[in-house]
Amino acid sequence: MKTSFVLVITGPPAAGKTTLGRKLARELTLPFVSSDDLKEILFDTLGWKDREWSKTLGRAGLELLFYYLECELRAGKSVIVETAFIPELHENRFLELNGRYGCFFFQVYCTADDEVLYDRFQLRAEGGGRHPGHVDQLVERSRFEEAVRQRRYGKLEIGGTIFELDTSDFGKMNDEALLAAIRSVWQGHGKDGPTLQD
Repeated sequence: MKTSFVLVITGPPAAGKTTLGRKLARELTLPFVSSDDLKEILFDTLGWKDREWSKTLGRAGLELLFYYLECELRAGKSVIVETAFIPELHENRFLELNGRYGCFFFQVYCTADDEVLYDRFQLRAEGGGRHPGHVDQLVERSRFEEAVRQRRYGKLEIGGTIFELDTSDFGKMNDEALLAAIRSVWQGHGKDGPTLQD
């Protein structure tokens, strides 16, 4: 039977995924893990230097994210996971875990106008608000724009429910509709899993 509810937050970089994930974790009283948070722990432990090192630790952070997710699923727990998942690399990871442990996926796909993403990416790179290990300033804007145009960070075909959230204007985001949809779907699967706390 389905025993775990997995809230998957994905979409392109600079779409507001981490901020949304932390808010949903508070509202739903669920554990939340972001690959960027794990990556920053690795930076603080192992140090940081150039773009290649950042990418290497990024891959390690994703492996840790999937390890954490598997631990939660093995225990029959529900959880929120967040990063810019890439379908061709990560869909099978989710499907394998579902086949092994059984769970229900609710995917929140964050999207925004391309120009908004480009500008946020530029501001993030220049603003210095993120951990320096990400070396955002070394990522060429043109390469980021190309990845967005090619829709590299697409929706995951992993079953369950997909809720598309436009984050172009954070002030106009309909958080309440998203929370209502999550609660409705989760409670609709209550006979197979845990009851969502209000």
